[in-house]
Amino acid sequence: MPERLRRRRTTGWRAPDGAVYVGRPTRFANPARLIRADHGLAVQWGTTGSIVGTWPADGIEARRYATDLYRTWINQPEQDSTRALFRALLHGRDLLCWCPLPKPGQPDHCHAAVLLELANQPTA
Repeated sequence: MPERLRRRRTTGWRAPDGAVYVGRPTRFANPARLIRADHGLAVQWGTTGSIVGTWPADGIEARRYATDLYRTWINQPEQDSTRALFRALLHGRDLLCWCPLPKPGQPDHCHAAVLLELANQPTA
């Protein structure tokens, strides 16, 4: 089963063969961006969009919110062709993102986890 992996800058680290990076600036990137704010993190929709909320600097709730925004956006009817394309391009592949991996038993607050579900769901 494909999995989400964390991209690294560690010397000698290499992405596994066939893994796909889904962060910025790829077509798979989440339009909801986490940006630093005065007292924590803010979620912004798009590069010039409005701020949709601010959260403490630990980032957990901000990541959850950004992931929920992505899940809602990608599942809109007007994204049908995007979902079909992403499924075709990502099915069966490991996905790489910079987001921290969750602790065992914790939910994965990363849009790459949403893409993994989308790309590998059974066909009807």
